[in-house]
Amino acid sequence: MATKNKTISVKDTAISLTSINEDDYISLTDMAKYKNPELTGAVITKWLSTRYTLDYIYIWEKTYNPNSNVTEFDNIRMESGVNSFVMSSKQLIERTNAIGIRATPGRYGGTYAHSDIAFEFATWISPEFKFLLVKEFQRLKAEEQERLSLDWDLQRTISKINYRIHTDAVKTYVIPPAVTKEQAGYVYASEADMLNVALFGKTATQWRKQNPGKDGNMRDDATIEQLIVLSNMESINALLIKQGMPQGDRLVQLNGVAITQMTSLVSNRHIKKLSNAAEEKKKK
Repeated sequence: MATKNKTISVKDTAISLTSINEDDYISLTDMAKYKNPELTGAVITKWLSTRYTLDYIYIWEKTYNPNSNVTEFDNIRMESGVNSFVMSSKQLIERTNAIGIRATPGRYGGTYAHSDIAFEFATWISPEFKFLLVKEFQRLKAEEQERLSLDWDLQRTISKINYRIHTDAVKTYVIPPAVTKEQAGYVYASEADMLNVALFGKTATQWRKQNPGKDGNMRDDATIEQLIVLSNMESINALLIKQGMPQGDRLVQLNGVAITQMTSLVSNRHIKKLSNAAEEKKKK
């Protein structure tokens, strides 16, 4: 599945990038404009017709494509020794079931290649072009990583804000008049642990006993999916408290919310990527 394209600039040439099945693909058509803006297809075909290029793509496809037609690849590589040999991206895809190169017809189409293969094409264009392309690509990925980290921080902040709303509701609607600080603290802990059990399946004390070597608390160790659901649960719990629903009934209802929302979020590829970035940040 492809996502909306991004663009980088190399030697005053705008180059589109897209994500296909979470892998980065770079427009060979745009890159070829640097070589010959009028004959981009011919530039790509000339590169694809070299034995070195075919050998490289053959190795890549054999490594990453379980449905690669290895036999047909061998035939093509043998044919490449003939002077009249010509190979277009469309022919290569149709004959070998290649996935490292994608060709889309039409005015807004073009030929894209996985970044591994696109960098080889950039080398063929010129060493300087490849160097600048890699630097721009790395810059873009660093910016994306930074945005993902900020998204995690934002969700953690939202969770803390909603928790304040939640504790205010506990204080107003749950704690009876004239209770001691110890009793009030017990009610706060009880409500917090009710959310913990509904979402994490354990209390904060149980988590600490199971994770003696970890810093912080179970919410600091949470994934971004869990933080999103926790934020929603805190708001819902505050509303249920105002309605006078007993804690036991709220636990059952909020656990159902947690199961439904976690199932939805985990199936979403974009949220998975945010979660992976958050986990990497916590390891540093």
